[in-house]
Amino acid sequence: MGSIALAILGFLAIIGVIVVLMKNWTTPAMAFLAVAVITALILVVTGTADVKTVGDFAKAGIKSVHNTAILFIFSVLFFGIMTDAGMFDVIINALTKNVGNSVVGVCIIACIIAMIGHLDGGGASTFLITIPAMYPVFKKLKIRPQVLMLICVTAMGVMNLLPWGGPTMRAASILSSFKEIYPDGYEANLLWKQIIPMQVVGIVIALFTAVFWGVVEQKKGAGLNSTRVVDYGDDDEITNSASSDKVNELARPKLFVVNLLITLAIIAALVWAPIPTNVTFMIGCLIALFVNYPGAKLQKKIIKSHADSSLMMATTIIGAGVFLGVLGGDFKSGDTTIPSIMDNMALMIAHGIPTNMAKFLPIIIGILSVPLAIFFSTDAYFYGILPVLIEVGRSFGVNPVHTAIAMVVCRNCGAFISPCVPATFLGIGLANVDIKDHIKFSFLWVWGVSIVCLLAGLVLGIIKF
Repeated sequence: MGSIALAILGFLAIIGVIVVLMKNWTTPAMAFLAVAVITALILVVTGTADVKTVGDFAKAGIKSVHNTAILFIFSVLFFGIMTDAGMFDVIINALTKNVGNSVVGVCIIACIIAMIGHLDGGGASTFLITIPAMYPVFKKLKIRPQVLMLICVTAMGVMNLLPWGGPTMRAASILSSFKEIYPDGYEANLLWKQIIPMQVVGIVIALFTAVFWGVVEQKKGAGLNSTRVVDYGDDDEITNSASSDKVNELARPKLFVVNLLITLAIIAALVWAPIPTNVTFMIGCLIALFVNYPGAKLQKKIIKSHADSSLMMATTIIGAGVFLGVLGGDFKSGDTTIPSIMDNMALMIAHGIPTNMAKFLPIIIGILSVPLAIFFSTDAYFYGILPVLIEVGRSFGVNPVHTAIAMVVCRNCGAFISPCVPATFLGIGLANVDIKDHIKFSFLWVWGVSIVCLLAGLVLGIIKF
């Protein structure tokens, strides 16, 4: 297959996944696996790749997400243990007391926690810090979980611009690869300093998001004594106890301080300790189980009560890994390497921009960044699209840094609504929200946020054309 055919195949594959998810024809895991298998068969039948090659693609894809899948299993168990032990009940009561019955206040708290939690630049750890703590509060006040996800992803998109954040570092590394322009390289810190005013605007927008949707939810009937009916999914979600009759049996009020210290230690380790996140939660589960529920029989009961939700989302993450592996693997033809499906998709988009519009490249790519985030993983977006667009822009006198800034800032806004980002599935799993509902609810708002940030960059003179 030629590069155009590969690109078309990639777009059809991603559209296929989105359609299947939106139509709710099957589970997300099966949707990813089914489309990945069909795509792989097309590659084999057309002679583009053999069975071993596509198998290696799938294996590489699983390898890229297996840590996230393991992380989800053990994080589900850890926060499930703490919920069963009643630690969150005490926190909920304290938060509710401090903000009263203020739906807006709770939304603002969620936004601030997400911003602080994302100081380490990790999407998975931010979801793990924010959602288990705030989900029970949102449920008690009858606030839709989609709102919690929207507040989180908006705050995370803004904070992910920090120089140690993945997108900023990726963009800086791409700029550094143009040695004829930047012989000494281009530091991520330098790129971030130029972005700071746009980031400040983004922080204001994130807080506004929390206030706006808090007001919306309040008008729709959310509140402490509300009779509003909100779908929070099944009763076995990870932030709930297994059943109401188990709450009294499993609660450990005398161990609240101990459990709180364990949780704070885990959060501190997520942010500062040089330990893999999944290992951190493994250790946390070990300590939490032995402290709260000694004995094999009771521990087995606790683990079993949280098994369904954790395994369901873990399989989804692995399915997404297989899908991204098939789309992201490079093909070999003798000693020649043929770009992956995603790379060819990126080239098609880059070459599809009319030359007479090239000088407006930062604006064009800024506007399209959120829709593109739905189709591309972070690596494919930056390493596939950015170098090509920089080359196109240079021939028309566009500053490479301005192109990079537009791509980094605007794409970050939509990073965690993308089904191509594994952390997205961790977030929706924790919040018990379907991927289709998350995208439907958040897409237009997040896209609007990205365009406002782009306009701020133009008005402040950070992006020029």
